[in-house]
Amino acid sequence: MSYIADRRQEEKDRRRSEIVEAAESLYQELGWDAVTMDSVAKKARLSRALVYVYFKDKRELLLAITERAFMVLRARFEEARSRARTGLDQIEAMGRAYMAFGVEFNHYFDACARLEQRASETPEKGSIEEAVFQMGVRVHEVVVASLKAGQADGSVRADLGDLEVTSRVLWGFTHGLMQIAITKAGPLAQAGISVTQLTQQAIALIRYTLAGSGAGSGSSLTE
Repeated sequence: MSYIADRRQEEKDRRRSEIVEAAESLYQELGWDAVTMDSVAKKARLSRALVYVYFKDKRELLLAITERAFMVLRARFEEARSRARTGLDQIEAMGRAYMAFGVEFNHYFDACARLEQRASETPEKGSIEEAVFQMGVRVHEVVVASLKAGQADGSVRADLGDLEVTSRVLWGFTHGLMQIAITKAGPLAQAGISVTQLTQQAIALIRYTLAGSGAGSGSSLTE
């Protein structure tokens, strides 16, 4: 009986993954607003009714894609911090990794942005909302670990206060910067500012704000 149950669960997981992959493919191709449950069913070569067995509406599909986005982002953060020596350098590496993530996976960044626009609510236990929330927490855990490492090695100032709060501030700062870079490249260029200049100045400001007495020389505010 256990074998049969395991096989059924594997089949359910596979079918669910196929639906999410179909929705993600359409997201990349058309943009989320143009995606419909019908088009997802057609892309996945499944009946519309079966898609609704796994996802009650388009919002749940978006949440599933957002969970994937956080999983990819966390892996990118882990990889970035593994290449940096000090805690402060790790924070910079993760900031750069987030910017690269936004360029490489524009649909993932858009999914994260749409999540941020939603009103805050307590997710129901066992729901897909809770899964997304928990994955977001795991992303912040990587950042907090580097902030703590930086305080231990002297590269990050010791008086930052609650590092969980600091991680969210860094997230908001970087996320907002990327939205400007993605949507306002034209107006920036008219003002004589390149996206590269904008991001380099942002990284320099982050280093300047976080740097402790043991921080090495980093990006200059005058570069």
